[in-house]
Amino acid sequence: MARRGTWRSALSVCAWLTAAIAGVALVGTASVVISGWLARGAEAASGSRKAAEERSALGDYFGGVSAVFSGIALLLLIVTLLFQQHELKLQRRELAMQREEMIASRTELRRSAEADMRALHMQLTQMAMDDPSLAEVWNDYEGMSDVEVRQNLFANLVFNHFVLAFSWGSYSEEDLIAYAHNLLRSPAFLRYWNASRAAKSEVPAESAEGRLFRVFDQALAAHQAGAPPAAS
Repeated sequence: MARRGTWRSALSVCAWLTAAIAGVALVGTASVVISGWLARGAEAASGSRKAAEERSALGDYFGGVSAVFSGIALLLLIVTLLFQQHELKLQRRELAMQREEMIASRTELRRSAEADMRALHMQLTQMAMDDPSLAEVWNDYEGMSDVEVRQNLFANLVFNHFVLAFSWGSYSEEDLIAYAHNLLRSPAFLRYWNASRAAKSEVPAESAEGRLFRVFDQALAAHQAGAPPAAS
């Protein structure tokens, strides 16, 4: 099958080459014949070969003018191509700017959707704080009293507040380390942190919550080592 395909390709190339050679020969022959007819027609119209040659020499004087117009046409063509190239560059630049705007718009939409989700989470947490029976649905703090559950839920609200503020650039990591030191001195927040630390450690490290988890964990390690809190 491969050999048949190769032979067919070779025969096709030979056929096209033969047709091209025949076409060139035909055009050349036709050009010679038509040129002879035109030459004889010019001699007949001029009355003699000498008169035709004189008219041909007179026409050569206008060849310079034709060359000038040809040069102007070539110059205009080059200028047109340069303008088109400039327009293409502007179009590429505009497309790049539109692409950047679309990326920025998608980023803002994603951040807005994340903020809406966190707002809903805070609302659900607030409902669980107001009604202990609803806190049992999550069952995150089994065996704790209602007061401890409410404190853990409030601590979770505080942590998510810092996550949202950090994702929007309201706080730097240095600011958050100082806040974390202050919060971790609270036994209630420390109890919440110890209860939820395992779950938070599984959050993707590149996310805002994952980055804030590392900040709080760093502050906890410094707090346990007895290091002084960072200046806010």
